[in-house]
Amino acid sequence: MPITRRHRNERIAAAILVLVLLAAVIAFIRWNKAEEDDLRRDTRYIPKRETITPEILLLRDYIRIDTSTPEGVARGARWLAGLLARNGLRPEIIESTPGRLNVYARIRGKQRGGGLLLTNHIDVVPAAAAEWSHPPFAGDIHLNQLWGRGALDMKSIALSQIFAMAAVQRSGDVPEHDIAFLATAEEELGSDNGLKWLLAHRPDLVDGIAYAVTEGGITEVLTERVSYFGIEVGSKQLVQVIVRGPKEKLLEARLALEPYMTSRERARVLPEVRRFFTDVAPARLAMKPYLTDIDRTIAEGKLWNLAQPYRELLQNTMQVTEPWKEETQWGMSVMMLNLPDEKPEERIAWIGRFLEPYGLSLQVWKKEGPVPSSATGTPLFSILAKEARDFYGVAAGSEVLYASSTDCRFLRSRGIACYGVSPALTDVAQSTSIHKANERIRLDWFMDGIDYLTRVVRTWAGKD
Repeated sequence: MPITRRHRNERIAAAILVLVLLAAVIAFIRWNKAEEDDLRRDTRYIPKRETITPEILLLRDYIRIDTSTPEGVARGARWLAGLLARNGLRPEIIESTPGRLNVYARIRGKQRGGGLLLTNHIDVVPAAAAEWSHPPFAGDIHLNQLWGRGALDMKSIALSQIFAMAAVQRSGDVPEHDIAFLATAEEELGSDNGLKWLLAHRPDLVDGIAYAVTEGGITEVLTERVSYFGIEVGSKQLVQVIVRGPKEKLLEARLALEPYMTSRERARVLPEVRRFFTDVAPARLAMKPYLTDIDRTIAEGKLWNLAQPYRELLQNTMQVTEPWKEETQWGMSVMMLNLPDEKPEERIAWIGRFLEPYGLSLQVWKKEGPVPSSATGTPLFSILAKEARDFYGVAAGSEVLYASSTDCRFLRSRGIACYGVSPALTDVAQSTSIHKANERIRLDWFMDGIDYLTRVVRTWAGKD
């Protein structure tokens, strides 16, 4: 090859190498800038400046009332009644069982029927103080968060409901339909002395009520932004049986039940679950094609591509505890989480037949269901979703709970369309503190939750 041509080729190759290196440097600079921008936007671990408002101080005062006992619930009920009265509402304190107090108030609307109930529970689960970074009932404010049992479940929601209702009262405008508030004495233990008792003994509290809002919604927060605002419309229902007998037989039965903890049943898609999968699919990049067409996913045997919570919405599942020692024998709990339309009697009969060969006794401890889910085509659901989209700038849709339930199950059984919402944003670290140590809520997110729910209630109040 002539020297001139060789030198020309070398210069071309060198120029190409320089261009490639230059492109790589530019790409690195752009990538580095993008990463820096993401880090600046992601302020999850950088506490914001604390702004203390009267609403935050009220939540702190409410958290400082230890409502993990009936006596504490009674103090909490009187405190809520006082707050309602100071906001121009007329509270009624109702004693469900001796010492257990519930609080009720109502704004009458122009029309009878079609009313809205804002409901919450006063009681909280007990807290082991030794496991907490801050005392569970001190209401400490630290790093832009309010720490304490009930901060999320569900004292902040209760106050948001009162503030929203008070905003309607202060406006002087009579709402189109009634708006009621109900704080119940017991939910964490099953609601026997709470909403279940009230519905049985004071059905007048829900006369004219067509809709209800309580806890149960899901907000998914990533890098300070919500990725999905879930409005709970249904949940699986619990059947719990206590099995007793010799320890060896209980262990044999438990081993035999293990394959049923992840159901062997054919997947069944309820309409509300199909709607939920469609709603949430755009926020699930990895699972989007499987959630968008769940029937195809099932037909092609690809359910394993879905996360466990989604799979469990398609089948009945169960949880079985280890045997425990009683006075004269051993016991074991079998908790069956059934699809909303499942008849509990049939599931109890099945577990009875299954355990019969082991010679074990069976006691039905809890039996719930079937419970219809709430429709997504109602005016209230539309307002809840629209206000979430407008206020938080996020995709909003339905949610179905796979392993827990709320007092909605009792209202839905009476034909009331009940929805679970979390007005305030909650990130993963905060949500996993519910019923555990270090429960807390961000101050600015709590204030946002008040604004969101107030917008919902005021919009609903003016809707004919």
